[in-house]
Amino acid sequence: MERVGEVIEASTTGFVAQCYELYQSPPLGSLVKTRDLPLELYGIVYNATTTSLEPGRRPIARGKDEASEEEIYKSSPQLLQLLRSEFSALVVGYRENDKLYHYLPPKPARIHGFVHLCPPGEVKEFSQSFDFLNILINTHLPVPADELIAACLRQMSQVYEDPHPFLVVAGKELAILLSGEFNQLKAILGRIRTS
Repeated sequence: MERVGEVIEASTTGFVAQCYELYQSPPLGSLVKTRDLPLELYGIVYNATTTSLEPGRRPIARGKDEASEEEIYKSSPQLLQLLRSEFSALVVGYRENDKLYHYLPPKPARIHGFVHLCPPGEVKEFSQSFDFLNILINTHLPVPADELIAACLRQMSQVYEDPHPFLVVAGKELAILLSGEFNQLKAILGRIRTS
């Protein structure tokens, strides 16, 4: 199981994790998890940022005389210590006593809890139910819900040998959930279509 970061902020509905490596946040829509025994909390990555470690202090341009972006970091190696990459995840379910729930857990993630990218088998298990889609549809995040839902379903479909049947079932579920929102449904379906 790939460890991708550590929880630095948590609430009942989500958590923020700092990456151990600069620029190594999981892709948009990835399923990640963190533990607070006896619970395992599952989240969908909805945002990633790379910023200065010092609040209010922005990085400055340094590459005017450099041949490549890599040269900037070679000539100023301290930059790797002055920047941080973080990602935010929306909690969409949890596991307790080997039972999987596709709704919010009774308590938030633990600060300094390790965050792991879920392996394919666990993504497949979690995606057997689409109950979590309701959380994605009804949340207010800095990223449009359509983009997040489509990214999440594309990420999940990659663990299936043939992603098409998974996406068809997901599309049918979305059609029910978004029955009064044709334009939103059409936008999502257009973004999850496989070639």
